[in-house]
Amino acid sequence: MKIPKHIIILGGGTAGWMAANLMANQWIKLGFKITLVESTKIGTVGVGEGSTPYLKELFQTLNIPENVWMSACNATYKCGIRFPDWSTINQQSSYFHPFYSDIDSEQAQIFFQQCNEKRVGKSAFTNPDDYFVTSALANSQKAPKSPVDLDDNLTYGYHFDAELLGEFLKQHALKLGVIHINDSVINTITDRTGDIAILQTHQHGAIRGDFFIDCSGFKGVLIQQVLGESLISCKDHLYNDSAVAIPTLHDDLNVMPCETVSKALKYGWVWHIPLINRIGNGYVYSSDYINKEQAEQELRELLGDKAKGQPARHLHWQPGRIEQHWKNNCVAIGLSQGFLEPLEAPMLHIVQRSIEEFIEQFQNGGFTNSYRQKFNDKINNIIDGTRDYLQTHYKINTRKDTQYWIDNRHNPNTSSVLSELLDGWRSDGNFDQIIHKNMPNLAYLKTSWYCILAGKGYFSENETNQQSACNVVNSNREMKYQCQKKAESFPDHRQYLTTLFTSDSASLLKDNYKK
Repeated sequence: MKIPKHIIILGGGTAGWMAANLMANQWIKLGFKITLVESTKIGTVGVGEGSTPYLKELFQTLNIPENVWMSACNATYKCGIRFPDWSTINQQSSYFHPFYSDIDSEQAQIFFQQCNEKRVGKSAFTNPDDYFVTSALANSQKAPKSPVDLDDNLTYGYHFDAELLGEFLKQHALKLGVIHINDSVINTITDRTGDIAILQTHQHGAIRGDFFIDCSGFKGVLIQQVLGESLISCKDHLYNDSAVAIPTLHDDLNVMPCETVSKALKYGWVWHIPLINRIGNGYVYSSDYINKEQAEQELRELLGDKAKGQPARHLHWQPGRIEQHWKNNCVAIGLSQGFLEPLEAPMLHIVQRSIEEFIEQFQNGGFTNSYRQKFNDKINNIIDGTRDYLQTHYKINTRKDTQYWIDNRHNPNTSSVLSELLDGWRSDGNFDQIIHKNMPNLAYLKTSWYCILAGKGYFSENETNQQSACNVVNSNREMKYQCQKKAESFPDHRQYLTTLFTSDSASLLKDNYKK
């Protein structure tokens, strides 16, 4: 295949415009033409509002300051995720999944040590809340921005309005030279080799391209409908296939949380995500156990008076992925390549990784079958590794209030990788060696695995009931104190955002950016 000079992206939204930005940033200066075709009548899903820390690298690559894009997207900082009510074990009913940074290195090593002590039956404190600075920041609603030049070493994510982010990325892509066509595709023409050649549009006629990026959402217009890729279901691993979202206002405008809350309910879990102007709430559930009306009612009961008069938005999907994300002269990005579920905010991470991996292969001149296979294998490993980590949340739950939770706990459908990790954690073997052995198939690193397994109290019964020795208690208090002490120098989240968005320097940056 010859090197393509005209790349056509079908579909906008966050995925399409993220692809447009990253590709334009690399290739327009080399004489490439990038066109994004979308029908604004179709709209986007626009519900996901959280990120992993990986999103920070996107804006660094595009050289966009935080105050510029965050203020445009009602964004806030995210120090991690809190998981209430997934476990019924004493003192383990909730835990915080932190974002690990170098500042945590000393306490983290002690946390790993305590977990391994408890795994073999010794007394230990293993709730990750006590060992990571971002947990202390979340507890006191502080921004993960240190005044002592630690910003580059502190890991954090963001909360944002997905529709506003898509619009912001669109405007930036247009500045980079991306061509935008607002039209609907009525037909697709392939050449004699099976490659896509032309998008036939309603108003603009035939649009010819060399290479195509399918960001058309769940429909997978190019990769699935034209090129014949089928969705491989993972419903036997992840039962959730639906969600209902209802926004609410803040309870107190003077307090701005900096954490996502993922709270377990009867038939799934609910997210609470703080934006500048509202709280995003959504109930993720399995339609095999509850219908959409019941789910909306349960969510409204949880939210109380705040939800009165607020519209509900319902979503449904088939959890799974395709096998060939890059097929012929087309790469699928976003929902067209599959969707798992919103837990841990993984999908935007997969979108970004997919785009960047494709760009890397492209830069290497990778248009042979071997390059495509390498790309597909890597993306499938990321998605399958993410599936395994998400399933762990359900597999190790201890709830007994509904059949949903019981069935998830006893689900026999787990990958060999996940089975080895879970069995290894409850053995007296070296868990770090097991992680290292399976690293090529993991999407989450060591700290995340220790946090989820220890945070949910996944220890044998006799271990969780042991009384802690005095020296263990004192050591735990010291670790908690150290985290709190380090967190003291960080600013209040609400105040920091106010300063970030309204300072003279912020206004100057925005003015320069608009030019």
